[in-house]
Amino acid sequence: MPTFAAIDIGSNSVRLKISRLQAGRLKEIHEDREVTRLGEGVFRSGLLSPEAMSETVRVLRRFNRAVQECGTDSVKVVATAALRDARNSRTFLEWIRSTTGWTIEIVSGLEEARLIHLGIISSGRLGAHSVLLVDLGGGSCELTLSREGQLRDTVSLPLGAVRLTGEFLHHDPPRKGELKRLQEFVAREITRIQGRVKAARVGEVIATSGTAAALVGMASHLARPGKRRPSTYATREMIRRITKQISRLTLEQRQKVPGIGPRRAEIICAGAVAYTELLERCHLAGFRYSALGLRDGILAQMAADYDRSTRSGRAIESERWESIKRAVEHYRVDMQHALHVRDAALLLFSSLKSVHHLPPEYHEWLAAAAMLYEVGDYVNRNGHHRHTYYIIANSEILGYTPHQRRIIGSIARYLGKSRPTPGDGPMNGLSPEDQENVEKASVLLRIARALNMGRNQAVGNVAVSARSGKVSMKLTPRGKASVDLEVWSIEKDRAYFREVFGRELSVAAA
Repeated sequence: MPTFAAIDIGSNSVRLKISRLQAGRLKEIHEDREVTRLGEGVFRSGLLSPEAMSETVRVLRRFNRAVQECGTDSVKVVATAALRDARNSRTFLEWIRSTTGWTIEIVSGLEEARLIHLGIISSGRLGAHSVLLVDLGGGSCELTLSREGQLRDTVSLPLGAVRLTGEFLHHDPPRKGELKRLQEFVAREITRIQGRVKAARVGEVIATSGTAAALVGMASHLARPGKRRPSTYATREMIRRITKQISRLTLEQRQKVPGIGPRRAEIICAGAVAYTELLERCHLAGFRYSALGLRDGILAQMAADYDRSTRSGRAIESERWESIKRAVEHYRVDMQHALHVRDAALLLFSSLKSVHHLPPEYHEWLAAAAMLYEVGDYVNRNGHHRHTYYIIANSEILGYTPHQRRIIGSIARYLGKSRPTPGDGPMNGLSPEDQENVEKASVLLRIARALNMGRNQAVGNVAVSARSGKVSMKLTPRGKASVDLEVWSIEKDRAYFREVFGRELSVAAA
């Protein structure tokens, strides 16, 4: 039973959650959280302050002890908006690595939204047909539209409570002019997605993170004072009333309001304004708070990487496929050709395992590269292989880490005259092992592409055998079609095949 630890280094707080995978489900065994305000200096000066870095490292040391005491098998640490924006983030990352041994992944806003969505759907908590997920953190706000459990649309907006407080609210209590400018800024950002939210006919809004918890807590106290079990739902009218009330209070007064807490009181006004504007402008009735969040998505991803049969594993496979299909459509790739090349690539991967010795995960990465290798044509036919790498490596193809996208992009990159070398841009940053594996996978993709060179699916069947130091391929034509072009194209890569795999390749029509 593997044990996983997920750490979320946010702009406002740092969170740890440790869970054990039992019978395909994650069972929480430890959780910790502390406010460090890491992003406070970043949103003013563009730099992480020494004090905030030191405080965060102190907390991470405590987390490191907990991880060791729980016998954790694997740890994943991600950072969000503060480190995305900070000019001195590299110094901080090295400080953490030297202190804990952890390598931090700075995730994009869209990847952050994907992981939050994964954490929630992996728990089976989505009830409505169409759902809007809202995660308003310290530095950013991720809005995700989910339909029948599938991520359909997402956007990351610079509407974090710490960021907005530092930029707009400079008096205690905030002045009317400050609140007005804040409302106008939030409204402008929300226009980027409000049309899509309205069109989605959202049946339920689920909000995560500390600001949502505080607002729901206050709303529950207003609606049901003295109740032992507070509600997890707040209406738009309740949030509007709360925003007006707390915006008139001093910090000391806000700290005494039930549900807020002493540190949340410092940034709650900005967060409340953001929620009010979102609910009003998108015509949403209210939201339900969920204690799940980014760390739950990280854990679900780790569980899926360990065992694809889990709920999260199935969700990720579906998510990746939908994302690839959207990319194929967006970049106007011939879907039927892409599918044909993908099927051929996977056939070669399975038939030649004794030859290529690629890790199992390259099965999926090769398939993705086969689907996407022509996206560069959308930019320009000249240098389209370079464009392909750039698009795959830098686009938000959901479900893949930046490192995985670089590998997929590199596999798709070397289908022209160029060959991968250690000094190439795409190969820089990859381990020597991955560089070798990328070249092997790229050769398989070359052969797979050649099997539909005429783009008329002339090859009806492919028989592949590897024995006695040789690889043989027999191509059976479909009907009366000719496979001469495909045979010729494969023969062009025979020397390269021998160079990479140390095997002779022969091809003939059956």
